[in-house]
Amino acid sequence: MKKIRLSRIIIYLFLILMFLISVFPFYWMIVGMTNSAVDVIKGKMTFGNQFFHNAKVLFSNYDVKRIFFNSIKISTLTVLGSLAISSMAAYGFEFYPSKAREKTYAIILLSMMVPFAALMIPLFRLIVKLNLLNTHRGLILTSLASVFIIFFFRQSFKSFPKEIIQAARVDGAGEFKIFTSIVVPSMKSTYAAAAIYSFMTSWNAYLWPLIILQSDKQKTMTLLISSMSSAYFPEYGAIMLAIVIATLPMIIIFFTLQNYFVQGMTGSLKQ
Repeated sequence: MKKIRLSRIIIYLFLILMFLISVFPFYWMIVGMTNSAVDVIKGKMTFGNQFFHNAKVLFSNYDVKRIFFNSIKISTLTVLGSLAISSMAAYGFEFYPSKAREKTYAIILLSMMVPFAALMIPLFRLIVKLNLLNTHRGLILTSLASVFIIFFFRQSFKSFPKEIIQAARVDGAGEFKIFTSIVVPSMKSTYAAAAIYSFMTSWNAYLWPLIILQSDKQKTMTLLISSMSSAYFPEYGAIMLAIVIATLPMIIIFFTLQNYFVQGMTGSLKQ
């Protein structure tokens, strides 16, 4: 009994330590937005009285409302489009057997091995030819197709009862109706997990938006934070406040969908 209690104490202490290590950056970020740049550089770990000054610097020097809305719009449209396209593609790969299906699917999966650095120039030339440079449409359209989300959906569809699909076809239901009325409502957890992944990927994107979006009006929160930190005299307190603002949507979405997220990642179905 003593050995079991000792092992539990060690486990709990380890978990507490890991929790503190994980939470510390958030604590330092919140504390930093209340301190001056000098205090942040010194590593002050207590709350200060410079919050309103930092807020004034941030909102007076940058159009934070517009930039925040840009990020929300881009991420939301990217998530909606990515979920629709990727789930339908995965549905086709799983429920439409053909000779070339697995070969095509394997080629698509192999495309995940191509680094983005090798795709930047062709994508940039494509965006220029389509006259979509410095537009949110260009950024969204190039982010809709996600090989990982297609793979993720197909793995979840493998556990979906194919008898239900066949019965619906026998009853005369069309494929689109089967997909929207039967498959989608039954896969809420999978959609939630994919939505969180897609939103975080789009929200945190930096390199491609930096190339595509060339005006201040089109910037996203990641580009704003990057430009603030590269200033000659960085206002670290204001930067911390901007980071907190940029972190809030991800925290809200994750905690709202966390139950579905766990179910989706474990491959369970919400019947």
